Amino acid sequence: MADYLVTICGIIALFVALYYYFTATFDYWKVRGVPGPRPLPVFGNIKDVMFLRTSLCHYLKNLYEEYKNEPMVGIFTRRTPILVIQDPDLIKDVLIKDFFKFADRGIPVHERTEPLSPHLFNLEAERWRPLRTRLSPVFTTNKLKDMFPLILECAKHLEVYLDKVVARGEPIECRELTAKYTTDVIGSCAFGIDANALSDEESEFRRVGRQVFAVSFGQILRFRFRQIFPRIYDLLGFVLPQTEVTTFLTNLIVDTMKYRDEHNILRPDFVNMLMELKKHPDKLENIKLTDTLLTAQAFVFFVAGFETSSSAMSNALYELALNPEVQDKLRQEIKEHYKKHNGELKYDQVKEMTYLDLVFRETLRKYPPGAIILRKSVSNYTFEGTKVTIPKKSYVWIPLYAIHHNPDVYPNPDAFIPERFTPEAVATRHSMHYLPFGDGPRNCIGARFAVYQSKVGLITILRNHKVEVCEKTMIPYVIDPAAFLLAPKGGIYLKFTKLES
Repeated sequence: MADYLVTICGIIALFVALYYYFTATFDYWKVRGVPGPRPLPVFGNIKDVMFLRTSLCHYLKNLYEEYKNEPMVGIFTRRTPILVIQDPDLIKDVLIKDFFKFADRGIPVHERTEPLSPHLFNLEAERWRPLRTRLSPVFTTNKLKDMFPLILECAKHLEVYLDKVVARGEPIECRELTAKYTTDVIGSCAFGIDANALSDEESEFRRVGRQVFAVSFGQILRFRFRQIFPRIYDLLGFVLPQTEVTTFLTNLIVDTMKYRDEHNILRPDFVNMLMELKKHPDKLENIKLTDTLLTAQAFVFFVAGFETSSSAMSNALYELALNPEVQDKLRQEIKEHYKKHNGELKYDQVKEMTYLDLVFRETLRKYPPGAIILRKSVSNYTFEGTKVTIPKKSYVWIPLYAIHHNPDVYPNPDAFIPERFTPEAVATRHSMHYLPFGDGPRNCIGARFAVYQSKVGLITILRNHKVEVCEKTMIPYVIDPAAFLLAPKGGIYLKFTKLES
C-alpha cells in the first residue's frame, strides 16, 4: 500500500512539475501590461495552428481583428512569449528607426542537421550584415539589366511550352507552370545553368525545387520536432544523412565554381559573387567561409527566387481569371506597349506598364508570400509612447497578412482592386501598411529581381492567352495550413485559351 501511494504521489508530482514548466511564463505579458488571449498549457495560443485546423495567416488575422485598437498583443507559441506588433508607427520603429536593436530574425540555425540553414534570410546579425553587404551588388540595376536578356530567353521558352500544353485542351495547374518558368530563370540568371524545367518534364532542378516546399507528414513532423526539441534536433545531425537537396545543391555550386575557375569563365551572376567571396575571405571578418556556407546563400536565392515569384504569378492569374475586366484592361496595355515598341520588350520599358504594376501590387497585398515578418531583439527595448519594455532576445512578429486585409486600411479587402495602388491612393496610407518584401535594412534582397521576372512572365502569358476559371478552379481560395509560405490548398487550375494575334 505504501509503494502504491509513493507511485501515485510521484505521478502527481510529475504532472505538477510539467504543468508548472508549461505555464511558468504565462504571466509574462500580464506583468508588462500587454493584452492578449489566454494561453493553454503545452500549446500556448497556437493549438489550432499546430493541429493544422487553421493557417497562421488566419489565426493572426482573427487576433488582429479581436484586438484592433491595441498597438500590440502578447501571445505564446507553446511557452515562448511572442509580441505581435500592430501599430504602424511601432512597426516602423522595429523595421527601420531602431533596426539595429532588432537586427535578428530569431530563426534557429541548425548547421549540423540542416547544412543549408545558415543563409542570408536566417543568419544572426553578426554574419548577416557583412554577407548582405557583399551580396547586394548582384541585385543592382546594372546587374539586372545584364540579366534581362536571359529572363527574356526563358520567357520565350515559356511561350513555346504554354502553346504545347494549351493545345491539349485541359485545365492547367498554374503554380507548376509558373514554377517551371521561374526555375529556368533562376538557373540561368543565378547559376549560369540551363535548368530545363520547361523543356524537360524530368528536370532535376524542378524536382529538387518541389522537394523543398513539399507538404508531407514527414516534413511537418520534422518541423514540429525542430521547434519543440531544438537541442535534440541538433544532435541528430551526427546520425542523419544529408538530404538530397543539400547534396544536389552543394555539388552543383562547388562543381560550377571549380569549372569556371579552371576555364576562366566570368558571368554577371550569383555564382560569380560567391567565387569572389571565396577568393577574398579576408573581406568577411569572423566568418569561416566553407563550401557549405556559400551553397547556403545560393540555396536561399534558388528557393526564394522560384517559389515566391511563381506564387505571385499564379495568384495574379487566378485573380485575373476571376476578374475578366481587369484582365482585358491589362492585356490592352500589354498590346499597346508592344505596338509602340515594335514588338520588343526591354528592361526600362517594363516600368511603363503602370496598370501591370497596379495588378502586381494588389496581388502581393492579397497574397503576401509570408504571413508574418519576424524579428528578435538584440538588446532590451522600450517601445516609444508606451511603458512596455522587452528584454534582449525577445521575439516580435509583424502580422503582415492581417495588415494587408485590414478593412480600415483596404475597404472590402477580399476584393481584387488594382486601383488601390495608384499614387493618390498610396499617399493616403501609412507606409507600413504595405510590406510584401518587408522594409528597412533587412528587407528582401532580391525584390527587384523577383518583380521583373514575374512581370515578364505575366506579360508573356497574357499577351496571347486568355485565362478563365473552370470546373477545377478552387473558389473560394483556401490557404493550405500546412504550407511554409502562403499557398493554395490543392493548387490553382485555370483554363487557357490561345488568342488570335
